[in-house]
Amino acid sequence: MNFLQKFLKDESGATAIEYGLIAALVSVAIIGAVTTLGDKLGETFGFISDELGKAPTKTP
Repeated sequence: MNFLQKFLKDESGATAIEYGLIAALVSVAIIGAVTTLGDKLGETFGFISDELGKAPTKTP
């Protein structure tokens, strides 16, 4: 019974677990943002490329 009481009161490692959970949450947020912004950025550069392709060129 003493082992169980000591085990329940032992908080060593809790901080490391909390930091791990925070790092995982930040990673998920970064992945979501990069995925969303990456798609929009690709569309924007595609639009710019198409518009530049339509522009007349000057021949020497």
